[in-house]
Amino acid sequence: MITAGMEPSYTTPLGQCFEGDALEVLRQLPSASVALVLTSPPFALRRRKAYGNVEASEYVEWFWPFAVEIHRLLTDDGSFVFELGGAWERGRGTRSLYQYELILRLCTIFHLAQEFYWYNPSKMPTPAEWVTIRRTRVKDAVNPIWWLAKTDSPNADNRRVLRPYSRSMRRLLRDGYQTARRPSQHDIGPHFRRDNGGAIPPNLLQVPNTRSSDEYFRRCRAAGLPIHPARFPAPVPEFFIRFLTEPGQLVLDPFAGSNVTGHVAEQLGRRWLSIEINPDYVAGSQLRFDSPVVHSL
Repeated sequence: MITAGMEPSYTTPLGQCFEGDALEVLRQLPSASVALVLTSPPFALRRRKAYGNVEASEYVEWFWPFAVEIHRLLTDDGSFVFELGGAWERGRGTRSLYQYELILRLCTIFHLAQEFYWYNPSKMPTPAEWVTIRRTRVKDAVNPIWWLAKTDSPNADNRRVLRPYSRSMRRLLRDGYQTARRPSQHDIGPHFRRDNGGAIPPNLLQVPNTRSSDEYFRRCRAAGLPIHPARFPAPVPEFFIRFLTEPGQLVLDPFAGSNVTGHVAEQLGRRWLSIEINPDYVAGSQLRFDSPVVHSL
C-alpha cells in the first residue's frame, strides 16, 4: 500500500497503522495517493494533555509542515478535513484567534470548501472559571470542522449522506402542496415534491460524545492499556468518509489517537492509513479490530 522500508505496527484487510512521528511518515508516502485526510490534530489548549498539544502562539508554524505534506499527498479531487477546537487566552475570558490564523495560512495552498460544526450537547461546562464560577460565559459546546480541498471541485456527493425525511416532509410528499412564494421570497415550485430518497443534511453535526464504556474501553482495560482521552465518536468520521470518498479509496489520519477513523473506514470499505506517535495508543487502537496482523518491529 505504501513505499518500501516502512513497517506498520499492524495491518487489517484494508488498512495499516504506523507508530511514529507523523511528519516523518507522511514524507515517505507517494504523492497524489490519498482521497481524504481526516483527522483531529492536538488542539492549542491552555493546559497540557497526555496526548500532547502546542501553545496557540506556536500553532501555525508547528502545523504548516504537515499541511504542505498533506497537500502533496492528496489526489487532485481530494479533501482535507480536520476538527480544530478553539482555545481561550490564558487567564482571560477571551478567545484565541489561532484557528483563524491557521485557516488563512492554509488557504494560501488549499481551497476552503465549507465549514462544519460538531455540536456535542453533552459537553462539560467549560471553561469553568468563566462559565461556572464567574458566570460570564456560556459553555463551549461546538467545535469547528474545516473542509479544505486541493481544487475548487473536490469529489463530494451529498446523496451519500442523506438523512430520513421529517414527518412533515413525508406528509408533503404524500399529499402535495400548492406552488407559491414564501415570505422569505423563495419560490416553492413543483420540484420540491420530488422524493430524492432523503433530506440533504446541514453543516451542523449534532453528535453526543457520552460513551464511557464500549468494546474499545473494555479491551483496553483488560489489556492494561490507557484509553485515549480525545476520541472521535464514530458518526463524525463516518459522515465525511461517506460524503467525500468512494469504496476502495484511501483515507489517511496522521494524528490517529485510538484510530476511530481507520476503524470506520474499514467498515465502509475504504482503504486506510493511520499514524500515531504514542505506542500505548497504537496498541489500544489495534484492539478495535477483531484480527489485525501485528508486526514485530
